[in-house]
Amino acid sequence: MGAVTATGADRAPKQDRSRATRRRLLAAAVSCLAERGWAGSTVSVVAMRAGVSRGAAQHHFPTREDLFTAAVEYVAEERSRALRALFPEGAADRRAVVAALVDLYTGPLFRAALHLWVAASNEDQLRGRVTELEARVGRETHRIAVDLLAADETRPGVRETVQGLLDMARGLGLAHLLTDDTARRRRVVEQWAALLDTALAAAPVTD
Repeated sequence: MGAVTATGADRAPKQDRSRATRRRLLAAAVSCLAERGWAGSTVSVVAMRAGVSRGAAQHHFPTREDLFTAAVEYVAEERSRALRALFPEGAADRRAVVAALVDLYTGPLFRAALHLWVAASNEDQLRGRVTELEARVGRETHRIAVDLLAADETRPGVRETVQGLLDMARGLGLAHLLTDDTARRRRVVEQWAALLDTALAAAPVTD
């Protein structure tokens, strides 16, 4: 009889297990980076937290840099999908959109990304990857913001207004790293939503 070959049904569970292992590693890497910083985050520590061997971790991510840049990118994409899912019909109440965008810059993802930025400023191997990653994530976040705010970027100043919102949100996220900034952040969100209502209002029709 000929050799038995793996069927599609046989391969599917292996692929599912591989994807599940990859997701566990990425989630563990983000939480580890957020809690321990770059210096305390190694492939071995992440593998232990994910419940897999170091060899399995290196099978998916050959280098430490591969692991951590992929982890932050993965969770950033998940957060972008979650943000869009909050407003499935597109443009929504601007205050709700501003609050959701600000929330992108709080929590473990932002903390992990911050540690990665700091490490990249000192690690030549990381700098190019992180710069490219942040540019890509930044562009996607900006596109989401434009869509949800129904902002017309053909009008002068609108693009800068949306980018200013995202820059402000990042600053609020930094402040929240040191203290619970919830109350002040709520007041700032209210003010920015009011400013955006004025800045993004339809341009008056002129003869």
